[in-house]
Amino acid sequence: MQAIEIKQPGGPEVLVPTQRPDPVPKAGELLIAVAASGINRPDVLQRKGLYPMPPGVSDLPGLEVAGKVAAGAAEDLATAGLKIGDRVCALVAGGGYAQLCVAPAGQCLPVPKGLSDIEAAALPETFFTVWQNLFQNARLARGETLLVQGGSSGIGVTAIHLAKAFGVTVIVTAGSDEKCAACVAQGADHAINYKTQDFVAEVKRITGGRGVDVVLDMVGGDYVAREVECMAEDGRIALIAVQGGTKAALDVGALLRKRLAIIGSTLRPRSIAYKTVIASELHEQVWPLIEAGKVKPVIHTVFPAAQAAQAHALMESSVHVGKIVLDWSRS
Repeated sequence: MQAIEIKQPGGPEVLVPTQRPDPVPKAGELLIAVAASGINRPDVLQRKGLYPMPPGVSDLPGLEVAGKVAAGAAEDLATAGLKIGDRVCALVAGGGYAQLCVAPAGQCLPVPKGLSDIEAAALPETFFTVWQNLFQNARLARGETLLVQGGSSGIGVTAIHLAKAFGVTVIVTAGSDEKCAACVAQGADHAINYKTQDFVAEVKRITGGRGVDVVLDMVGGDYVAREVECMAEDGRIALIAVQGGTKAALDVGALLRKRLAIIGSTLRPRSIAYKTVIASELHEQVWPLIEAGKVKPVIHTVFPAAQAAQAHALMESSVHVGKIVLDWSRS
C-alpha cells in the first residue's frame, strides 16, 4: 500500500510517500480502505518527535480516516453493526496516513448520511475530543456559557457547532479579526482577538461580570491563571493541550472560593473500551444532528495525500479555519 511516513524527526519535509506492507486486522479490528485522512495537531508533534506512539501502534502518523470496510471477522462486523463495503469513519491511535488502516471495531462509525469521505475524515478526532472533554468531563449543559481558546482550529470549530447545537452560549478567542469573523460565521456568539484584546476583561464584560461556566483550553501555560479570573462559580476548565507551556502559577484561593475544577485529559492512550463508549454516544446523540444539517464538519483545505508535507506546513502556519484533509484518490 501507499503511505506517508516520518523519515526522521523534523519539519514538514520529513513526511515522505513510501510503500508499506498491507496491515492485517487482528481480533476486534476492521480493515479500512482509506479514501481520506484527517490532519491534526498531534500529527505535527509526532513528526517532531514529541508525541511517541503508544506500544504496538503503527509508526505512521494519522489519527482519523474515512473510507470503506475492506475486511474483518464476522463477529467484529456484527459488533460494530457494519458489513464489508460500508462507508465508515474511524478514530485510530496511528497509521491513518495510508491507503489501508486497521481500526478497533468499536471506534468505527458509519459515515453520516449526506457527507462525503472528505467531510467524514474530518469528524473522528475533533468530535471524540470535544465530546469527551466538554460533555463528559466538564459536564457542559444547556444554558451555560463556554469559552473556547483557539476557536478557528478544527477542535475550536467543532466545539462551536456542538455547543450551539446543545443550547450553549459560545465565546471564542482567535488571533486575528478575520479569524474572529470566521468563528462568528460558524455560530460563535462572541469572538475576542487575543492579540489586541485582554480576553479576561472581555469575558467579564460580555458576561456582565459573572464569568463563563466552562473553558476549553488548548494553550495551558499562563492562560490557566487568567482563565481562573474569568470563571463563574462552580466553573470547569477542560485542559487538552499545552501549546503555551506546561507550567502555570495559580491563585489557589480563587480556585477554592469559586469551587472550580481543572480537568486534564489525553485521548490517544485511553483504552478501546473507553473510546467505544464515546463512539456510541456520538452515534446516538450527535450523528442525527449532523444528518439534520445542524452540526457539520468545516473543511479548510484538501491536499492530495502525497502532499502531506504541504498540509503540515499549513497546519503549523495556523492560518486555517477548520480542518485540513488528505485525499487518497488524488495521491
